[in-house]
Amino acid sequence: MSNYTPALSHFGVFVHDLDRMSQFYCDVFGMVVTDRGEGHTMPFTIAFLSGNPKQHHQLALATGRDLDQPSTVMQISFKIEEIDNLREARQRALDRGATQMRGLNHGNALSIYFADPEGNTVEVYLDTPWYVAQPHGEPLDLEKDDDQIWAETERICRADPTFKTVEEWQADFARV
Repeated sequence: MSNYTPALSHFGVFVHDLDRMSQFYCDVFGMVVTDRGEGHTMPFTIAFLSGNPKQHHQLALATGRDLDQPSTVMQISFKIEEIDNLREARQRALDRGATQMRGLNHGNALSIYFADPEGNTVEVYLDTPWYVAQPHGEPLDLEKDDDQIWAETERICRADPTFKTVEEWQADFARV
């Protein structure tokens, strides 16, 4: 029996302004442009961005989105490790033109969401040690201190009838 387990590795988005969008993602997320050029089999200019030296690109931005075409991206998500990283991402994004900033506590993750300069929804999140069924969203106030946020999150999760620890959820997932 095969151990077939594909891993999602990168995401591509059509954009209006390749330079502006490349700069936004480099500035907000510390990514670098690893390559840029004209597609040989596609009529687009593509910028390849990565924040990981072991991965050529995590995000591919391509010209070709018409100026009157709205975003069709549901969300582009970036994982971080600490609540302070959420605060930093929020400030970096706002400083560089992000709009529609909001925080959500999903129980299993703490997230901020915003629109990039072309209206694509971006999420920055960190995992919690708890699981509750999704979708689940309570307001997240990053002005509170970390201890308050963690205590509130645990309280919200334990009050949910679907509550499990992440380890319990992972064990259940492994049995699927």
